[in-house]
This record gives sequence, structure tokens and C-alpha cells, in this order.
Amino acid sequence: MSRTVSKQIASGLCTGLLLAVSAPASAAVDAKLLEMLRANGSITATQHAELEAELAKEQREQAAASTAANDFKEKLGWVARTKIKGDLRLRQEMVSVEGGTGDEEDENRQRLRMRLGFYSEVNDDVDAGIRIATGSSDDRRSTNQTMEDYFDKKDIWLDLAYLDWHPGESDNLHLFGGKMPQPWVSVADVIWDGDINPEGFAATYTLPVGGLDVFANAGYFNMEDNVDGEGVEFRHDAQMYTGQLGAHFDLSDSVAFTLGGSLYAFDNETADDAASVLTQFGNTTNEFQLWEGFAQMSLKNLPVPVSVYGQYVVNTDTDSDQDTAWLAGFTADYNKLAFDYNYRDVQRDSVVSIFTDSDFAAGLTGSRGHKFKLGYDLGKNVSVGATYFMAETDSLDGFADDTGVDTLQLDLVTKF
Repeated sequence: MSRTVSKQIASGLCTGLLLAVSAPASAAVDAKLLEMLRANGSITATQHAELEAELAKEQREQAAASTAANDFKEKLGWVARTKIKGDLRLRQEMVSVEGGTGDEEDENRQRLRMRLGFYSEVNDDVDAGIRIATGSSDDRRSTNQTMEDYFDKKDIWLDLAYLDWHPGESDNLHLFGGKMPQPWVSVADVIWDGDINPEGFAATYTLPVGGLDVFANAGYFNMEDNVDGEGVEFRHDAQMYTGQLGAHFDLSDSVAFTLGGSLYAFDNETADDAASVLTQFGNTTNEFQLWEGFAQMSLKNLPVPVSVYGQYVVNTDTDSDQDTAWLAGFTADYNKLAFDYNYRDVQRDSVVSIFTDSDFAAGLTGSRGHKFKLGYDLGKNVSVGATYFMAETDSLDGFADDTGVDTLQLDLVTKF
């Protein structure tokens, strides 16, 4: 009697064990275990047959489920390989121009910005990115939408559409095509407003050399087709060619540096159509070849981590004596607080006016002054911030040189 009970208990335990391990175990292991149990008398031939039948049934069910899962993954695999990222910002902006009338130059407005991007792994070597964004117009330097027009629906624009080919297993080389994020390294925004996404082709490469991460990039970007009206060949287009070389390196565990230089060369920028666009925010020249040097030093082990950064730009193609720009600043982070300050002096013909920071001095060259920015994280993916620009400009139509332009921006930002 006790032997029969023991065998029944053993049978039940073995059955539970088989059911528990059947998902990860192979069919060969399960079948071998059944044979061992029958051989040592733990189960009868009848029980062995029943368990073997149950095992076969479970294996068929698992195979069917695996096939269905593979079919589903094959059909909707792009979902698993696609990331959706976005942000929403609400802003109160106040602009005060010295001597402004209030109806003309001064502004006090509420604005919003929405950006929604889809970033997908096409295959092991190719990624694709598409992003849409708001904007009161197709302004290349802004995705802000002013709250106005009696609750009209707001426009949505194509902000990014690019392919990123990184052949092989290494991420060192990337080849971009389309309307892409800026492929060059920037420590400040004297040359490039952060909202500008250039259109064309670019290559970036990073090479670890000893303790250095050397980076290099180059690009060809078409700004306007047939800009001189004389033909459809490339030589009649307004174009930009870029090159950059630099390095990231750690001097110690607590000090890191980024050093680099860039060239932004323009072709056919003196054609009438190109010149009228490129020079509309303060330039007095229509000839541009910009050489940039930049540096950043990060002090990581201080009670308050600090980064110091700087940028120097000269336009070597112009005969103007207003051909240089420079910026120096620092950032500091403490707990949930972040602070950024810089001072810049951007002479009238030092950079291309339609590409420089649109928030500083109404987006005009021939300007100088301070930027203060303070941010605070309210919680995960939610922050508030305040930015104050205290600037002077010589380029505001109808106003004297050294006209003050003060701008205050109060932001609530969410990311998802």
C-alpha cells in the first residue's frame, strides 16, 4: 500500500516537474527523463505512456505558438525596431527693444512647440528618421507656433527625413542623406541655430586612438537649385561644403576636453537670389567662407560639475572689416538645477545671418551681449526653465547702433 502511494506521489511530482520545465527544456531531455523514471520504477508503463502523450501534446502546442509568434514578428517586426520620441514645450516670451513703440518691435506672446519623431532600424546597417514639428511658418530657425488666429488649427511641417547608413558592425562610420540633424559637432550656436536641419549628404567618422576619440566629418548640402537661373547642372546651385576635425579626450578622471576646427564653404552664394536670402538679417556681404575653432573643458568631480566652452569664427571671403565672431561661456549642474551663461560678439559679416541663433538679438548679426539660462527638473521628463538674453545690435532697421534688445523666455517642457 505504501509503495503504491509512494509511486503515486512520485508520479505526481514528476508530472509537475515535467510541466514546469517543459517550456525551456528540449524534447530530448524530457524524453530521456521519462525513460529514467520508468527504468527505476518510479512510474509504471501506463503512466509513462500517459506522460509521453502529454509531453508530445505540449511540444506541438509550443511549436505552434512559436510559429505564430515568428509570423507576427515577421509581419510587425518594424514596430519592435522603431522608436517614437517627441517633446512638447509651452513658452511665454517677452521681447523689449530699446526705443520700440510696443506695436512694432516689442512683443509679449504665448508660443508652443511640438515635435514628434519616428526612428526605425531598417536593417542591421541602415536607420531611418522622420520627424514632424509645429511652426508659425517654414522658418528654418524656429519650430515655435504662436497662439493666435482665433483657435485656428496649427500647421505641421516636415522637420527631419533622412537615412543613416552605418555599414558593418562598427558605429564609427555613418553616411547620412536627406534632411538630417546637424552632422557636425557644436559647442555653441554662433554659426548654427539649434533648429536648423541641413539637407544633403554627409559622412561622420570616429576613431579611437590611444586615449583620444578623433572625430571627422564632411558634407555636401544643396541650398537652392538653379539659383542663378542659368542651368540645371550642379554648378548653378547654391551649395555648402563642410569639413570638421577634432577630438574628445580625458586628461584625467575628472577633466575632459573637446577640441576641434571646422570649415563651412559656400558656392554661388553671390548669385542675386542667394544673396537676397542669405543676407537678410544683418549681413552687408554676400561672400562667405567660415573657419571655426571651438573648445570645451568639463570638470566632472567638483561638488558642482562645470563645463567651460568657447567658439571663434572668421569669414575669410569677405572684404568687410566686420568678419569675426566669438563666444565664451560655462555650464553648471547641481542636483535638478542646470545653469548656462555665455557672452558673444557677432560682427555683421562674420556668419551667415539666416543661420545664426534666432533668439539672440532678434536673430541679427552685428550684435553682442549676454545669455543666461536656468533649468529645473520637476520630475521625470518634465522641466521648467527661464532664459534671458541681454543684447545690443547695430542691425535693426530704423534704430541706432547699440540698440538694446532684451528677451525673456519662460518654458515648460515635457519629453516622451
